[in-house]
Amino acid sequence: MHWPRLRTWFGALCAALLLLPGLAAPAWAQGETLRVGSKRFTESYILAELLAQSAAPHLSAPPVVRQGLGNTAIVYEALRSGSIDLYAEYTGTIALEILKGPPGMSREQIAAGLAPLGLGMGPALGFNDGYALAMRAADADRLGIRTLSDLARHPELKLGLSNEFIGRADGWAGLAANYGLQQKPIGLDHGLAYDAIAARQIDVMDIYTTDAKIDHLGLRVLQDDRAYFPRYDAVVLYRLDVPGRFPKAWAAIEALQGRIDEKAMIAMNARAELQGAPFDAIARSFLAQGSTGASAQPGRGFAAKLLGPDLGRLARQHLLLVAISVGIAVLIAVPVAICIFPMQRVRAAVLGVAGLLQTVPSLALLAVLISLMGIIGTVPALIALTLYSLLPIMSNTVTGLAQVPVGLRQAGTALGMTRAQNLWLVQLPLALPTLVAGVRTATAIAIGTATIAAFVGAGGFGERIVTGLALNDRALLLAGAIPAAGLALASELLFELLQWWMRKRQAR
Repeated sequence: MHWPRLRTWFGALCAALLLLPGLAAPAWAQGETLRVGSKRFTESYILAELLAQSAAPHLSAPPVVRQGLGNTAIVYEALRSGSIDLYAEYTGTIALEILKGPPGMSREQIAAGLAPLGLGMGPALGFNDGYALAMRAADADRLGIRTLSDLARHPELKLGLSNEFIGRADGWAGLAANYGLQQKPIGLDHGLAYDAIAARQIDVMDIYTTDAKIDHLGLRVLQDDRAYFPRYDAVVLYRLDVPGRFPKAWAAIEALQGRIDEKAMIAMNARAELQGAPFDAIARSFLAQGSTGASAQPGRGFAAKLLGPDLGRLARQHLLLVAISVGIAVLIAVPVAICIFPMQRVRAAVLGVAGLLQTVPSLALLAVLISLMGIIGTVPALIALTLYSLLPIMSNTVTGLAQVPVGLRQAGTALGMTRAQNLWLVQLPLALPTLVAGVRTATAIAIGTATIAAFVGAGGFGERIVTGLALNDRALLLAGAIPAAGLALASELLFELLQWWMRKRQAR
């Protein structure tokens, strides 16, 4: 294969990379769009759909719902940066986590603290969803534990707490100091903690007081006898320009004030977690019936989740994340590898840095990128995936060049070729199979790692996996994992065919 063909391939790749972002964005994304965010737990997913569906009839373009963006810090950063316009938050969280104020701040104090940040606190939705600790009721009765003060007398009990609760200002550290708790908690995903406590792998977990599984699993909510936790009234946290940009939609959102009581919220959570009903269907039922919609259609089975209406959208998002990131990595890694190949020490240093990037946990890298860039979604996800793709492409390019026989290089020189001509006409064509093998490895890595992008709202099959984790829904987890695995297998088949064709060409 000669350089003209290589040049054609690179030109086609560049053109595709320019076209792909445009294909990734729906046509209506160019206009004014209301963007609603959510955290990564059941109630937040449902509330995001309620807010979006309330606003939708009064908007010129469908609202974008960016589900499961992560913990408070990530969703708040998304709001501050303008990546989303509003989301459902809780007064205690705003006071302690966002404003770093004292517990029990009034609405007026919270509003005054948010205004300089360009944010406002909208309508109270009508229920309090506080933090609490819970344990199996039978064990609580056996040990005589009814309050958190009672829990302090049993340091042998094993606590499994959500990582966010462990790190929050109003979470474990303050609670332990207030009650003298000596236990050493382990960090668990909130949804998985319910399985762990049911299986007796942990004794105590943190819960939200509107969780549906509290009664379902027979848990005892321990009384906060020293009133450590503040109230967590559900409200709408929004950017101050939202009412002016979307006046009718904002009026519809304000009409939700006081409509959702704790009983209704628990019932909606139960439909999602115990019946497997989709979040949008739960919200639609509530808005249509003015109730939880408990009599609405039952949850979906595995086949419905696997082949759901979001399959095409998620497949497109996943493919684009992989194609763009690997394409950019090729355009960066191949020229860098060519430049550093003759310089052994520089080559070792550059490959060492690329290798070091591979050791950074993906969630940590995404968190750093979000903090540095002030945005969530596709851009930080693409940067992270590109960084992870650099090493295999760069390393294989260097290896391929090193494997070119010295005699062939010298033959090119003997024919009067310049160094650049020797590289493009002799060395690179011979190194191309090894280079393509590196792209193959990078693509496989990107397909797997792209599932993490859903944690920052970049979509893809990871969206189902993130939601499945939040709901502890194994079927939904598999509905995300199986298409991603299928995509990886299809990628391997395509690269196997490509490498077979290249070997055949070289044999000729």
